[in-house]
Amino acid sequence: MSITLSFELKNIDWQKVSEIFEKAPLGTREPEKLSRAAANSELVCFAKEGNEFVGFARAISDGEFQAAIYDLCILPEYQSHGLGKKMMTAMMEKLESVSVILYAVPGKEGFYEKLGFKPMLTAMGCFKDEAGMIERGYLEG
Repeated sequence: MSITLSFELKNIDWQKVSEIFEKAPLGTREPEKLSRAAANSELVCFAKEGNEFVGFARAISDGEFQAAIYDLCILPEYQSHGLGKKMMTAMMEKLESVSVILYAVPGKEGFYEKLGFKPMLTAMGCFKDEAGMIERGYLEG
């Protein structure tokens, strides 16, 4: 598997990237909204095999204290081969010395713990799509 990582918003097929979310499965992302979210993010990471998009992640940051990684998603056939670790390691290096938080898909917490993430005791949220958060297992119903 010859995977390359890119951190630039050039020549992106947002329809293909949105399909990664559905196949991962991490829900649905409209290509136009996903493009705007990426443009408004501090950092984006695209994983490609040849010309095919196989993974995506992004982070928002204030550049001084805090960052949050969102949307680490990888096509199922590329999962469990070290690509998630490669993407997360590259993103953490680029985010440098800020504290980083993230959402973990239920059941995947161990993956992030191996990368140095720790469970938080006081995290809370006010969600626009609470039903979707419950459906995806982030909140109890």
